[in-house]
Amino acid sequence: MAVSWRSWLANEGVKHLCLLIWLSLNVLLFWKTFLLYNQGPEYHYLHQMLGCPTETKATFGVHLKIVGDWTERFRDLLLPPSSQDSEILPFIQSRNYPKLYIDGPFGSPFEDSLNYEVSLCVAGGIGVTPFASILNTLLDDWKPYRLRRLYFIWVCRDIQSFRWFADLLCVLYNKFWKENRPDYVNIQLYLSQTDGLQKIIGEKYQALNSRLFIGRPRWKLLFNEIAKYNRGKTVGVFCCGPNSISKTLHKLSNQNNSYGTRFEYNKESFS
Repeated sequence: MAVSWRSWLANEGVKHLCLLIWLSLNVLLFWKTFLLYNQGPEYHYLHQMLGCPTETKATFGVHLKIVGDWTERFRDLLLPPSSQDSEILPFIQSRNYPKLYIDGPFGSPFEDSLNYEVSLCVAGGIGVTPFASILNTLLDDWKPYRLRRLYFIWVCRDIQSFRWFADLLCVLYNKFWKENRPDYVNIQLYLSQTDGLQKIIGEKYQALNSRLFIGRPRWKLLFNEIAKYNRGKTVGVFCCGPNSISKTLHKLSNQNNSYGTRFEYNKESFS
């Protein structure tokens, strides 16, 4: 038996050991990918240009969601160690930063939202990022565009996600309020999951907290209300989010209503 074992080990052992290691690595990779996918599509959509340069703004921003070793390492290259004073801005320190290469700018279907008199923009989670450039454009100057009413719907799983663009939304809201056009932007935020905290922390976010709803949007009722208040008009529907939301909006856009309002559907996916 000992001779047989040594003979097998000498002739077949290495081959089988390599095969076992290869299978183990594939199983590990499969489960890692499966668990990452189940966390939601926003975890694949790690970064997105938030705003292109405009007449009044010569810079743009990039947001990164820290998920996994790649983004964690990238964060460590950009930000100072946590042991240092968090009040010190990283660009003040003498550090060697990585060189970044950017392709673009590239067009987006959402640019057409400015060409409708009424637009409905729906974002799911990090899918809000493509809309940031549209909001920044309106913040600069809304008058050159055809758009006169924007319905902005944002659905998130946790309350902290709304803080990504809370400042931008508040500034935009206050701008139109001061210009006596409070109906120009209709903001609705939906928290699909709640742990008891039902408002965005901060005194300056009161305008958003009054527009924060618990649960998911009642899409059919929303479309009916938009159709009612925009009788006979064409509404551009723009969506960036999970397929479940996209399919629902597409279906409702194709349905007739009693107000003569037409909905034209557009979409941008996470991929």
